[in-house]
Order: sequence, then C-alpha cells, then structure tokens
Amino acid sequence: MSDLMFARSQMAMSLAFHIVFAVVGIGMPALMVIAEWRWLKTRDAVQLELAKRWAKGTAILFAVGAVSGTVLSFELGLLWPTFMEHAGAVIGMPFSLEGFAFFTEAIFLGIYLYAWKRIPPRAHFAAGVVVAFSGALSGAFVVCANAWMNAPAGFEMVNGQVTNVDPLAAMFNAAAPSQIVHMTLAAYAATGFAVAGIHAFALWRGTPHRAFHRAALQIALTIGLPTALLQPLSGDWSARDVAKRQPVKLAAMEGHLRTGPAAFVIGGWPNETTLTHTGAIEIPGALSLLLHGDAQAVVPGVDSVPAEDRPPLGIVHLAFQIMIACGTIMAALSLFGAYRWWQRRRERGVALPDDRAFLMALMLASPLGFIALEAGWTVTEVGRQPWIVQGVFRTADAVTPMPGLGVTFALFTALYLGLAVAVVFLLWRQILKTGVTQTPIDLTSELPIPSRMTGAHPAPRG
Repeated sequence: MSDLMFARSQMAMSLAFHIVFAVVGIGMPALMVIAEWRWLKTRDAVQLELAKRWAKGTAILFAVGAVSGTVLSFELGLLWPTFMEHAGAVIGMPFSLEGFAFFTEAIFLGIYLYAWKRIPPRAHFAAGVVVAFSGALSGAFVVCANAWMNAPAGFEMVNGQVTNVDPLAAMFNAAAPSQIVHMTLAAYAATGFAVAGIHAFALWRGTPHRAFHRAALQIALTIGLPTALLQPLSGDWSARDVAKRQPVKLAAMEGHLRTGPAAFVIGGWPNETTLTHTGAIEIPGALSLLLHGDAQAVVPGVDSVPAEDRPPLGIVHLAFQIMIACGTIMAALSLFGAYRWWQRRRERGVALPDDRAFLMALMLASPLGFIALEAGWTVTEVGRQPWIVQGVFRTADAVTPMPGLGVTFALFTALYLGLAVAVVFLLWRQILKTGVTQTPIDLTSELPIPSRMTGAHPAPRG
C-alpha cells in the first residue's frame, strides 16, 4: 500500500476503535443515572447495585476511551499536518470545548464513584447527571468538527491561505444539527441494545438472580427502544442534508450511478468502470419520490462528477446498506417490544423479561447498534473522499510527507488490539462475572439511608 493508504487505514482503525468508547461514554452514564434515580424513589437495593456496577463499567470504558482519544489527537497532527495547519484555526473551538466537556465528565465521574457516603443523595445524583450531560456534550462538539468537514463554513480561502475565520460559524455549520441528533440517538440506541442483550442472555438461560437482570433490562430498554424508533427519522433528515450538500456522496450511498430519476437500490455491487450494478434489486423512482415527492425528479448520479472526484462506490454503498439493515431491524424490534408492553398492560399477559422469544431477539440484536455505528461512520468518512474537507482540501494533499507509515500502522494496530483485550478482561472480571454469577450485594449496609432524600448521609465511621 502507499503511504496515503497506510495513513487512511491507520486513521480508520483508530476512529473505529475510539468511537465505541465515545458512544459508551454517552450511553452508560444515562443508564447509571436512571438506576440511581429509581433507587432514590423506591429504596430498592437492586437499583443501587445497578448504579454502582454501571458506574464501574463507565469508569473502565472512560479510561480506555481517554487513552484511545489521546492517541487519536496526536495522529491528527502526525498524519495530517497540512490539514491541521489550515483547519486548526477554524475548528479549534469545538475541539477545545470537547476537551472542557471531557475534563468535566472526568471530574464528576470521580465524584460519582467515590462520594457515595460523603455528599447528600441529591448532590450525588446531580453529579451523575453532570457526567451524563457532559458526555453527550463532548460527543456533540466532536460531531460539530466532523460536520464542518462535510459542510465547510466560517472562513475564506485567499491565495491558498485560510483567512477571515469565524469560529462560531464554523462550529455551527449547516450539517451540524442533523449529524449531532443522528449520532446522539445512535449512541443511546447502541448502548441500550448492547446492555439489554447482556441481561437478556442471563434471563434467557435461567439465572437465579432474576430481579437484578430484570431491572437492568428494563432500564436498558427505556433508553434503547425509543431512540431506535427515532433513529430512522433522524436518518432521513441527515440523508436530505447530504443530498443538498454532498450529492455525490448520496449517489454513492444509494447506488444511484447515472443522473436521472433515481431508483431505490437494495443490495448489489456497483462497477466503478461501467457504472452498472451486479445483483441489485431496484424500485424505480422510489428515491426520487422520497427526496422530492416526484418519482420522475432528476437526482444527480455518480456520473455527475469526474472519476477522480468520486468516492469508492462499493465500500460506501455496502456500508450504507448494512447501516440501514441494522437500523431497520432495531426499529422493528422496538415496535414489537412496544406492542408487547401495551398488550401486557391491556391483557395482563407475559411481561417482556419473561418472553423468551423477545429475549432471544434482543440477544441477537445486541451488536447491531455498534455495527450500524461503524458502518455509518464509514459512509460519512469514505463517502467524502477524495476530499478531507469537502470541496476545499484533498486527502492526498493533507497527508504527511514522512515515509514508513506502514511501521506506525503496525504499531498502532498492536496498541489497539492490546487495549481491546484489556478492556474485555476488565469488564468480564469487574462487571459481567460478578453481575452474572454472584448474588447482588445489598449495598444498603454499606450506604446508610437517610430518612429524607434531601438529608445528608451520616459521616463515615473510622
């Protein structure tokens, strides 16, 4: 491979690894806050146990995410120095604010983990809310920077130099709202389904600790099901924005190869030379109808730009199809879950945690959110090629001239593989092993319960 391909591959691997932890950093704090809120309302020790276990998991994943995020920030400067030279002043604000949100999350996560017996219950709960909010805000700031790469704004190019920089206009670019909503919903849906699948497995195999896993499953579904239902709506919004600002990316996503009325293409593999499909199912006019309300509306195809300005068609189309398939399955499962919940309330039938068919479906669907997430980011990044900033900077012009990038690619691959093994081991040992094989501890003996929720905990003894 060329150094450019090694640089792109290394960045792709780093982003694919880090995005998992970034998403969990958004979703997991919400789960632990809901569990603590339910404990404050009911004084059910199982809810307290859930909050503490999920806090441990959040801390482990947050630490690994901090390492991978730090490496990623160095890679931006090492692999893409020309990009950082031109774009740093324009998108420095969202990156700086992301750092502020990150440190806020870290500080309050420390308070949440170690101040159970040292501050009043409401103050402790508020610390968890700050962790959840700052995690979501951190993700939003990063997405603002990525959205700017798709819809550049807030600067002018004069003789190849960036001038008249407006950081606010750059951060609040036209693509940011749809991408932020789509990414945030994806984070909650992916985390909710993954956690639900773990506890669904425990219930399906007949664990003796049903109360613990039922409570966990209920909270996970509270996060996962509604966001999975909303995700197709946000996806439609995002796709319409892409159609307006990056028509060639949309054409590659949808497999619309030649300009004219656009069919909805299912499956298949596009031929980049002949601009034809192999093995695709097409619904004539459906994409034109979806975008413009007219089945005969003309939609720009891949052929609307020269070959050197086209993204890799096969990868983008396949990734988009995978994302749509995963999202559709999750939304359908959410509808089924909502129907079964409504049916139970009406007929007093079998509850969702006792519905073995539903539990099996959750187990099978548990990785789909993260698969869709990885596929969606592939569409976003590969679909923008050959531009690192749409219509402004080409990726080939932004890569470092330093040779030997294959060595750094191998080293960073080994680093990420090591981190992956470490995080799986820590989660299994600290969370999954104890959560599945042992009876939940009654932490009320460790944490004195005040007579009023607003009262302070007694001072720790010793």
